[in-house]
Amino acid sequence: MKTINAYNMHFQTLNDEVRGCSDNEIVIENCLGQRYIASGLGGKRITIHGVPGNALGAYLDGCEIIVEGNAQDATGDTMNEGSIVIHGMAGDATGYAMRGGKIFIKGNVGYRAGIHMKEYKEKVPVIVVGGVAGSFLGEYQAGGIIVVLGIGAEGKPPVGYFCGTGMHGGKIYLRCSKMPEGLPPQVSVEEAGKDDMDLIEGYIKEFCDKFNISIDEILSEKFYVLKPNTKNPYRQLYTQNL
Repeated sequence: MKTINAYNMHFQTLNDEVRGCSDNEIVIENCLGQRYIASGLGGKRITIHGVPGNALGAYLDGCEIIVEGNAQDATGDTMNEGSIVIHGMAGDATGYAMRGGKIFIKGNVGYRAGIHMKEYKEKVPVIVVGGVAGSFLGEYQAGGIIVVLGIGAEGKPPVGYFCGTGMHGGKIYLRCSKMPEGLPPQVSVEEAGKDDMDLIEGYIKEFCDKFNISIDEILSEKFYVLKPNTKNPYRQLYTQNL
């Protein structure tokens, strides 16, 4: 295992050290805003103490990243494979255009999480948020799964305004006691049935295992699923994932 002290280290110097490290397990201490950590990397397990900067795990290709704190914007930008686990909150545009892999966030996430997510055949990206999500969640979503558990939201819809704007693929699951209101016309919403819950239960279990949360408590609440409206004009502009 390699330990890197990132105190006062330029982001490029830190990234060079991470890329040049022959060890498969890396611990970064005193991280403070360094950008692009683990961009495009695969085959390593990276634990970060501190706050990584924008585009953590961009184009990630198989690494496991664990953040023992918060993350900034664009975490998992266009990630292809691997996992990012955040033991705090994440900023705006988390999972931007991600096309594979999983992101687990214990706390809240900012605006436009999951924007332009996409999937192709067996590549299905997943974001699970423990807290609440900001406005424009799943904007222009073309595929993949977003689950927002709303822990601490006291049953209220755990999303901001304009959820699913321009959505034309994938699904968004919200744990709340009543159906969210004011959704854009591109989105249909209904209570999640057995098939939907079977689809996401494994991801919820993985989330609960990582953050030591009771899955029974999570699953005791109602879930709603948001899908593209079949009359959505955006759907006609894209090739279906058959």
